Amino acid sequence: MRRSRKVKILATIGPASSEEAMLKKLFEAGADVFRINMSHTDHELMRDLVRRIRSVEEQVGRPIGILADLQGPKLRVGKFARGREELVVGQTFTLDDDPAPGDAGRVHLPHPEILRSVKPGDRLLIDDGKLELKAVSADGRSIVTTVVSGTVISDKKGVSLPDTELPVGALTEKDRSDLDAVLGANVDWIAVSFVQRPDDLAEVRKIARGRALVMSKIEKPQAVALLPEIIEMSDAIMVARGDLGVEMPLEAVPGIQKQITRLARRAGKPVVVATQMLESMITAPVPTRAEVSDVSIAVFEGADAVMLSAESAAGKYPVEAVATMNRIAEKVETDPLYAGIINAQRSQPQATGADAISLAAREIAETLGLSAIVTYTASGTTGLRAARERPQVPIIALSPILATARRLSLLWGTHCVVSPDATDLDDMVDRACRIASEEKFGAKGDRIIITAGVPLRTPGSTNMLRIAYIGSDENSVDPDRGRLTRAPIPPLALPG
Repeated sequence: MRRSRKVKILATIGPASSEEAMLKKLFEAGADVFRINMSHTDHELMRDLVRRIRSVEEQVGRPIGILADLQGPKLRVGKFARGREELVVGQTFTLDDDPAPGDAGRVHLPHPEILRSVKPGDRLLIDDGKLELKAVSADGRSIVTTVVSGTVISDKKGVSLPDTELPVGALTEKDRSDLDAVLGANVDWIAVSFVQRPDDLAEVRKIARGRALVMSKIEKPQAVALLPEIIEMSDAIMVARGDLGVEMPLEAVPGIQKQITRLARRAGKPVVVATQMLESMITAPVPTRAEVSDVSIAVFEGADAVMLSAESAAGKYPVEAVATMNRIAEKVETDPLYAGIINAQRSQPQATGADAISLAAREIAETLGLSAIVTYTASGTTGLRAARERPQVPIIALSPILATARRLSLLWGTHCVVSPDATDLDDMVDRACRIASEEKFGAKGDRIIITAGVPLRTPGSTNMLRIAYIGSDENSVDPDRGRLTRAPIPPLALPG
């Protein structure tokens, strides 16, 4: 099953979509990667979901990626004696280390790291910004604030700190436990929440040891300020617009989205745009016109993937939401302006032989009107370089390693096929032509361009380019192609 679009769709699994039959419907509607939100999933359920996804993968014969999203540090106020309090703009309100129930003048803040870090002038946003406080003084045990806007505060509401950098990592004890569990279940991607600095990724990478790739969620101003460094330390980036829109002015989020997307593309790292893309489809069978425009902007920007959250996890119309996003993407990518916009944002390749080969493959394929670019990739690096070029022709990534194919299922314009390694150059060309024909990317007489590393089976050594004709033996079937068998997972060295 090949997609007729280049951008990928990432669908979150939840109560509305956790059964195997529904997962298959979501895949058939257009989902390429499934997200498991560890904020709402225990380890037993997570393992069940992974098993169901792998079962669907076997049924459809296509590699499917799985993203496990770690919860990250959740900062919340304590409880109130009456459950909630009405505040007045301009009044004084204190957050402190006293565990006694709160009242209209104070509340417990069970996070000593916040009490020690907030400085006078810093903002504290409660309940997704519905209540804004501004610190007047702080002594390490309490923070005296003034109410700037909003009037209601209640039990266990979340706290956001847009002006404060906390001296804690992105991983909590729950996250460490969840990380061990999802790595044991062989997920493909790990999303790290509330990244503030590049060092926040070091512990995740050390624990993962290449068993899964690491995606940084950009949702804090501190991360935006250090974007180039965080992108360099990450295997992929997610524009997490929900919390980003709480901690930064809403009007700044569209510009930040474009900034993140372009920096990630320049670095050759996959980028996902997420949160509230088709929000109204949680309860309605059709989206708003504004939501359609929102999705289309991400596609025009050349994002690798667009993500559904509650729409597919808990909404009334999960299949319709995926199908709608699929239709929007297909329509945008056939728009006369699409190719020009994608080309205008293309960055210069790195000064390496492998990047030069990928650039040449794209230019030759587009100049000669070839049917596809076929890349042989064991580690995934060659596929990443090909996708970075954003060619107008499809990319077929052939890998003998199922884990690599699953990881690359997130990648823009990339059709992943599991195929045994070629035995020699002639076999490599024959196999590429046969698979291009079988996967409906070309017919007899059509031409493809092949990139690979020579000698074969040398990860990260892309140095060969070859144009080949699809021959008359197009109906022969490779008995091993498409087998979803396990193989050792090599480390993935990303370009840039």
